[in-house]
Amino acid sequence: MKFLPVPVALLLLQACTPSGTDAAAGERVFKQCASCHQVGANARAGFGPQLNGVFGRRAGATPDFVYSDAMKASGIVWDERTLAAFVRDPHKLVPDTKMRFWGIGDENQIKALLAYLRTFQRAGNIEQKPG
Repeated sequence: MKFLPVPVALLLLQACTPSGTDAAAGERVFKQCASCHQVGANARAGFGPQLNGVFGRRAGATPDFVYSDAMKASGIVWDERTLAAFVRDPHKLVPDTKMRFWGIGDENQIKALLAYLRTFQRAGNIEQKPG
């Protein structure tokens, strides 16, 4: 049996890991968020707002969570770009947010997380645009 050199084997292993848009990988990333946020059929606000239907939602819009004034006044509508920026560095996007999270620096993890959140888009979206 012939073995690959270690650097080649590592490259192959990286190529076989879930892509950044893999919702299953995003579910694993979401575990960092799950102590404050919920998704799914019975999701509700806790230390953070529930994240069902977050894409297209105006920041600060869920009625069962008390947002910071900064979040309510941000004018943000959550999409791929704004969510990625917030997950990357919440305090850079909304300086006075109540969210206590340092952010995720790995772009593949961010893409995976957003793919996972997309799977809950139909679970309920506040102010979702028709279409």
